Amino acid sequence: MGITEITEITTGKNCEQKIKHTGTQTHVHEFVGSTKLAVEGELRHNHRFAGVTSEVIPHGSSHVHAILTNTDFFFNHLHEVGVTTGPAIPVGNGKHVHFVEGETTLNFGHVHEFVFATLIENPLL
Repeated sequence: MGITEITEITTGKNCEQKIKHTGTQTHVHEFVGSTKLAVEGELRHNHRFAGVTSEVIPHGSSHVHAILTNTDFFFNHLHEVGVTTGPAIPVGNGKHVHFVEGETTLNFGHVHEFVFATLIENPLL
């Protein structure tokens, strides 16, 4: 089988990806982030998450990536982070990043917002 390319994605609970097999590998981005604080009082907290995006999803004259990961645990719960990045943002030397914002799944009676940027693709090249 060839390399897979995600051609359509639905984010959030029960995320589904439609894929096709191609012979061309594209690129991915690493990401690391923290959610914004949620809940008041003694249970006020946030969560951390990290991972690697999907390969390229063509989008207009640019491209985006899919992200689907879990946060860390706090007080016996976690959240899912399921989102599609924004288009590529050039940062020089032929490299780019992607802006990402969204909201986690509802767990333990609350959600968390998040805002972050991916790391550059192929950082050692």
